[in-house]
Amino acid sequence: MRIRNIIFTAIFALGISTVVMAGNPDRAGQAGATELLINPWARSSGLGGANSAEVKGLEAFHLNVAGLAFTDNTELVFSRTNYLKTTDININNFGFAQRVGEGSVIGISVFSMNFGNIDITTTEAPDGTLGTFSPQFLNVGLGYAKKFSDNIYGGIMMRAISEAITDVKAQGVSMEAGVQYKASLNPNNAKIKGRDVHFGVAIRNIGPDMKFGGSGLSVYTTNVSTGLSSNTEQRAATFNLPSLINVGASYDIRLDRDSTKYNHRLTASFNFASHTFQNNQYILGVEYGMKEMLLFRSGFVFEKDLFNKELRKTVFTGFNAGFGVLIPINKTGTKFGIDYSYRATNSFDGVHTFGARLLLTGKKSN
Repeated sequence: MRIRNIIFTAIFALGISTVVMAGNPDRAGQAGATELLINPWARSSGLGGANSAEVKGLEAFHLNVAGLAFTDNTELVFSRTNYLKTTDININNFGFAQRVGEGSVIGISVFSMNFGNIDITTTEAPDGTLGTFSPQFLNVGLGYAKKFSDNIYGGIMMRAISEAITDVKAQGVSMEAGVQYKASLNPNNAKIKGRDVHFGVAIRNIGPDMKFGGSGLSVYTTNVSTGLSSNTEQRAATFNLPSLINVGASYDIRLDRDSTKYNHRLTASFNFASHTFQNNQYILGVEYGMKEMLLFRSGFVFEKDLFNKELRKTVFTGFNAGFGVLIPINKTGTKFGIDYSYRATNSFDGVHTFGARLLLTGKKSN
């Protein structure tokens, strides 16, 4: 009970602070660490992030950490994202989740963004003959989620953030919290009770400002008249984190003629993302699952001026799609899955994400 009160209080307090900051168009584009807004997971990115109300397992790290509580026993996921394909930017993402008690799950995720090798240039050598450097963006999240009842799930997460090149670095921390509520429009059917209606709220990327520092901000100059040299350190401005609120809902439609079976499912999802430093987003998604082994999904992300090429403020054009396969590999219920997603962009040949997951199941989860 105490943990639940802490989580709910944190969500309420963070929600109020985020709403106060949100909705100011004059602040658009002023946030840093915007890699926190990139979805590195193959399943949920195929839906455009519409499934924040019913996301489960490690993928909950990006949308609503409360969904981590649905980890049955042990889950391991690795994904590789070819971000804006022709730019040679790649993202490697790894996650591990483990049930640690009745209804409690802890998890960790590691996000690493690589920009390839970039030529070093200076005012004296503008052609880049001094070698190369490679920026590294890294964030590590540690989350905890708990099932409080058959209908209510909550979670919190802390994330360490690092952006660095050879001689300049910025580091920071952020916090996230979320709740999911499950209900049912079919209370007389015990098999699907509490599973067909989903609601969720999550606060993301709340934390202190970050600031770059390091020897790379120093300027070495020599006075031509006196011959004296000096080393001047430039002061970098602080920047905010790209905070947002996700509010989502989804509904599972059973396509089987026999209502006691669960062979064919169609889930419709909606998510509203209230951003502090960019346009708010309205996301619709749909996923079809056949025996939860073969899955097809698609989503559309809408924001202001999306269809106006002159005014659009994002490289993404809204369309998302993906598919997945989840196969049992032994009699104990262990499963192995492969997922793929595609996100359409105005140029750069889109964003492609490939993922692999291993589920070591214990007793049947709720």
